[in-house]
Amino acid sequence: MTQIATVERILDADHAEISVPRKSACGHDCEECAGCGVTGAAVKARAENPIGAEPGQKVVVESSTQKMLGIVVLVYAIPVALFLVGYLLTFALGGSVALQYAVAVAGFVLGIIFAIRYDRRLRARGGLSFTIVRLF
Repeated sequence: MTQIATVERILDADHAEISVPRKSACGHDCEECAGCGVTGAAVKARAENPIGAEPGQKVVVESSTQKMLGIVVLVYAIPVALFLVGYLLTFALGGSVALQYAVAVAGFVLGIIFAIRYDRRLRARGGLSFTIVRLF
């Protein structure tokens, strides 16, 4: 996956801190919508800097698509899957509607907790790895 980032500062001879604009599903075409109130939030990350980019330069960065897809599955699919499994399992066992919803919500919350713990572990290991491939 390639993105455009700004080099914030040089960390050492081979690494730089970059600022990557956060993407969302809405595309942030605020002139058309003006509904969410979110401004261009950015994520700071560590990136390999084999081209020697300097602070302030716009660069093209690459990250592992496979790792990114794994994170997307974790954050979105696992909580929803646990919600559905909890609901359907309780339904199959003949539980009341209130119990079905309670178990489904508990499964969803469990999925969210799992995603949060995974995110913390990923950040402790350095998060996603970015590589600066060229100047923009």
